[in-house]
Amino acid sequence: MKVILLQDVKGQGKKGDVKELSEGYVRNFLLPKGLAKLASDGNLKTLELQNASEQKRKDKEKEDAKALAVRLEALTVVVKTKAGEGGRLFGAITTKQIAEALETQGIKVDKRKIELEDPIRTLGVTQVQVKLHPEVKAKLKVQASEE
Repeated sequence: MKVILLQDVKGQGKKGDVKELSEGYVRNFLLPKGLAKLASDGNLKTLELQNASEQKRKDKEKEDAKALAVRLEALTVVVKTKAGEGGRLFGAITTKQIAEALETQGIKVDKRKIELEDPIRTLGVTQVQVKLHPEVKAKLKVQASEE
């Protein structure tokens, strides 16, 4: 019996898969629990439309991320902090401070997407990687300056 899985089913497949499964398994387990629906022509057409709209949404997200990456590449974020002798900072500049500085310039980026291996501890310009999308990364210049 052909069915469309509505949720991930362990050992059978992922959500949206069209599978050929035994009739007893489908009628006694999958259908009563709402894990699958029969693969009729109408249901298959609906699934096709959903997949197309999902792909369109993913493409738009990627394009938006690329546009944001171009803006970030051209930008230098200035973070003011207290510093001591030799350009050493009191404390460090973290991803949270970088995200807040970006927000003051009208760009909203989640602090978890800013990839900073170690907090910035010296004055000057540092290149920071920002992961905007699984396939899109941007390099952001962060300038630590003294208050």
